[in-house]
Amino acid sequence: MILKFVFSRPAACQREFGAAAIGEATLNGAVRPQQQQQQTKSKMLKSFCVMLAAVIFLGVVLDGAGAAAAAALTNDATAESSSFFNRTDASVKRTESVTVEGPRGDRPTPAAAETKFYSTTTVRGKQLDTKNISKEVNNNKEEEEKDEKVDRKGEDGKNKLDCPPLGLESLRVDDSQIQASSYQRAGLGPHRGRLNIQSGIEDGDLHDGAWCAEYKDRHQWLEVDAIHLTLFTGVILQGRNSIWSWDWVHTYHVQLSNDSVSWKTCMNGTKTAIFEGNQNPETPVLGLLPVPTVARFIRINPQTWYPNGTVCLRAEILGCRVNDPTDGYASEPEPASKDALDFRHHNYKEMRKLMKSVSEECPDITRIYTIGKSYMGLKLYVMEISDNPGKHELGEPEFRYVAGMHGNEALGRELVLNLMQYLCREFKRGNGRVVRLVTETRIHLLPSMNPDGYEVAYEKGSELAGWAEGRYSFEGIDLNHNFPDLNNIMWDAQEKAGADPSKVPNHYIPIPEYYTKEDAMVAPETRAVISWMQDIPFVLSANLHGGELVVVYPFDCTRDWAPQEDTPTADDAFFRWLATAYASTHLVMADPDRRVCHYEDFQAHNNIINGGAWHTVPGSMNDFSYMHTNCFEVTVELSCDKFPHASELPIEWENNKESLLVYMEQVHRGIKGVVRDKETKQGITDALIKVEDHEHDIRSAADGDYWRLLNPGDYKVVVWADGYYPSMRRCHVGTEPRATVCDFALTKTPVQRLKEIRARGGKIPQDLQLRLRALRLRKLRASTKAINRRRESQRLQQQERLLPTRRARASGARGV
Repeated sequence: MILKFVFSRPAACQREFGAAAIGEATLNGAVRPQQQQQQTKSKMLKSFCVMLAAVIFLGVVLDGAGAAAAAALTNDATAESSSFFNRTDASVKRTESVTVEGPRGDRPTPAAAETKFYSTTTVRGKQLDTKNISKEVNNNKEEEEKDEKVDRKGEDGKNKLDCPPLGLESLRVDDSQIQASSYQRAGLGPHRGRLNIQSGIEDGDLHDGAWCAEYKDRHQWLEVDAIHLTLFTGVILQGRNSIWSWDWVHTYHVQLSNDSVSWKTCMNGTKTAIFEGNQNPETPVLGLLPVPTVARFIRINPQTWYPNGTVCLRAEILGCRVNDPTDGYASEPEPASKDALDFRHHNYKEMRKLMKSVSEECPDITRIYTIGKSYMGLKLYVMEISDNPGKHELGEPEFRYVAGMHGNEALGRELVLNLMQYLCREFKRGNGRVVRLVTETRIHLLPSMNPDGYEVAYEKGSELAGWAEGRYSFEGIDLNHNFPDLNNIMWDAQEKAGADPSKVPNHYIPIPEYYTKEDAMVAPETRAVISWMQDIPFVLSANLHGGELVVVYPFDCTRDWAPQEDTPTADDAFFRWLATAYASTHLVMADPDRRVCHYEDFQAHNNIINGGAWHTVPGSMNDFSYMHTNCFEVTVELSCDKFPHASELPIEWENNKESLLVYMEQVHRGIKGVVRDKETKQGITDALIKVEDHEHDIRSAADGDYWRLLNPGDYKVVVWADGYYPSMRRCHVGTEPRATVCDFALTKTPVQRLKEIRARGGKIPQDLQLRLRALRLRKLRASTKAINRRRESQRLQQQERLLPTRRARASGARGV
């Protein structure tokens, strides 16, 4: 009720009350005298405002005359109080209990989190992106009905914090802005005291996972210079990231200054405020200042720490920049985007609404479809963008972006949603580049492959989800290790073949038998994506991740399970080109002066790296896509921050926009064409396209069309098909992003003619490899259906068990 009353105060009282408050909260390095007089005036001021608000309340409920009287009283009271508020020794103190987060990372209650501050100073910034979502899983009909309503309850129930992060985690805060009282060595210096920063495997190098003080006493501190006057509202703390050491801070003080010389300790009433820190190394813990305070410098002063450890921490600072007439840099515009897109984090329901709005805005070039459901029943939605949505056009390549494989890596999800909006609006405006993309490419955008994991991270919020909260599926599966490992199947077969590896298939490798079983540890999300890959002849893809700045190309899995080893594909040169196309146009990756995200300097590799050379990942989607289908795929690590704050999304869109467009355009490189029967002119399905000196073949699609990604050059291309004579052509690939057309017409062999006369049909391909591939896919889909039926039955049974309880509650509510 008090907060509601404050909002109802007249502007004059609110303005003057805020001025007095900021006079106290703004640090100037001097200690004010006459404390007794200050307290007396503070009480007089509060009493005055309470009385004034009561009069206004009466004026609202009474007639117009009463309201006019209240307005007159407001003007008179403002005039009488002006001399009091203009005095330099006037101040108003407001005391609240310190709001801190529990050891498990639970967020504060809304009442505790909403520390309000009123002032005439203009505050720039947005609220910290912490969300409160519903975990209820509804059936399809209920979801559609709920999407038609505005979810006011969820909106009102969000826990709101006052200001966004300064940017220690996102690297907006430069190393030079962070100082410390002491540090053990360079690798544990103040520049390492950033939220979620990761250490290397070896302790003792230059890139350890925290700032650690040299001395174990209460005089140590980590200091951050905000450069500008800032309204500081809170601190988020983490322990040290290390597989060898356990170090974290239990409690700490916060100190503030305008000049880094005179410091004032944050108070909780008349006592020094003690903020609760961590109980483990990884869970971020939030502490809000009792009174948001304007200053330039802030210090974290540890008081107690893990008994067997030392003084180590990682941190983020929450604060809003305030207008300062004396700031010479105040007029500089803050980074933003010129594209008017929906820059915020979208939970499942909000994502559905946004996709629906884009489809309604551009109905002629968009189509929304689903490829399956998550373990918790959330649909995996895909937006198709094409001039002929819903249909594969002969000769038109299929492209996909997949985001959200790791649920807590939220930037990719938002970039894909932004891309939908951008392509729609720019197509309507007649942007030539976008029009060409949409009319010549069938684009598929999957914003959330792991919606269950995302909802977990979203509920915590961008700064409180930590490094791994929501990464895995609901079942605890890492989806990027969940695809069939076809690499080792191929390598083992090549070793057995000995001197003639050509006898071993190098593409379209079937799914192993064990993988198709109902009890196989295969996530429903993975099953859905594999089935999707089979239905659409994708040519090029990118898997959007977060937490680093680098583009990773296959192979991801190393031979002989080596932890790190460069493991190139037969198309290594083209994969390097694809990775470079994205990395060289990314505004941050292309910056030669950028800081290392964590501990690896990928600029030494031009911001691209072979997956196996980074770390082995058996069962990755990249490798599976390359080995099982015709699709080339890379992984893009988009940003150092996995879950950037909503206020940083416009900047991240600008960093990635050109890269997203350039990478899509690469689908038009190489050669393409149609393989037809010479007599009937019908397309030949599953024809084998072999490029000389490239030990990786592809197959034609259902209509006989194919696409082979290649770098510029001259190539000898041979096409084979069961029952046909092979055909050879020489094809030239130019430097422009326009595929060279190389069509093939195949002649049937006499044996094939006899077979067709005798045959009575049969849909399964005769080629042994294709037959096995088709049979395994059928088994996988059959086991998926069985699992889905079983889960749906269990869900219905659970709903039936809960039905009596719900009816009783509803009956009780009606009685009340």
